[in-house]
Amino acid sequence: MVKFYDPKDAADLARVEAVLREGGVEYFLLPEPAAGIGPQQIHVAEEDLPTAEELLRRGR
Repeated sequence: MVKFYDPKDAADLARVEAVLREGGVEYFLLPEPAAGIGPQQIHVAEEDLPTAEELLRRGR
């Protein structure tokens, strides 16, 4: 798993999650390393990274 996206807030997190779900990309949420403050980081499998990036570009 590799870090894919570090959302700015809960709304940004929900938006990116929706894009990944609709695109069929499996992802995991992990707490932000800075004492768990803020939204969770989105991680994807390394082989899914190019697809996830393209989906996010289209989804903006």
